[in-house]
Amino acid sequence: MNAPSHLNAEPILDARDVSKSVRGPEGQLDILRGVSLAVREGESFAIVGASGSGKTTLLGLLAGLDTPSAGSVRLDGHALEALDEEARADVRRRLVGFVFQSFHLLPALRAEENVMLPLELEGRSDARERARAALDAVGLTPRRRHYPAQLSGGEQQRVAIARAFVHGPRLLFADEPTGNLDQRTGQHVADLLFALNRDRQTTLVLVTHDPKLAARCTRQVELQQGSVLRTGAERAVSA
Repeated sequence: MNAPSHLNAEPILDARDVSKSVRGPEGQLDILRGVSLAVREGESFAIVGASGSGKTTLLGLLAGLDTPSAGSVRLDGHALEALDEEARADVRRRLVGFVFQSFHLLPALRAEENVMLPLELEGRSDARERARAALDAVGLTPRRRHYPAQLSGGEQQRVAIARAFVHGPRLLFADEPTGNLDQRTGQHVADLLFALNRDRQTTLVLVTHDPKLAARCTRQVELQQGSVLRTGAERAVSA
């Protein structure tokens, strides 16, 4: 069995001593405390922990949706905390795709149009062609003209996955991607995410409460009250 290609890769994502604090009515609240991790290109990485442990906050910092109070996050060599919002948005647009628990589809747009949207915002002339190919990849060609309200939860999440990878991101962030789905549908959605990771070498970073989903990743980190409790060992996987 050959080792995964990412084992020798440089980190595409590198967080060092990352902390996040906010001011509340009772003073400073420390959400994250000195978190460090590195994710190599092409691997799958899970962030786990109890509710309130800081998982989603950490994901937002890794994706450049927010900046840390202290520490550094480097995404493909870009120090995100040193960039303004416009520059961080440009990095996200070029490198990153997102899948959320709540789908975040626009209800007035058909499935195909939802997937086209990020390409149209970039001015891509091939937006419709690429959107149809992405929907075909997640098995939704027959549903491409349906509105979100006409789709099941699993179908909506598959549209969201198609939208997330339609522009060919190098890194896919997923925040509880199966959290609103029944077990069977969640399994299918998870299979799609790991197929993208395997077949397209798209780096996958996901937040999950599901230990079975986390166990499918090559590595995982567990947070407890904003700090790293443990980091899972490297797991070799077959192609």
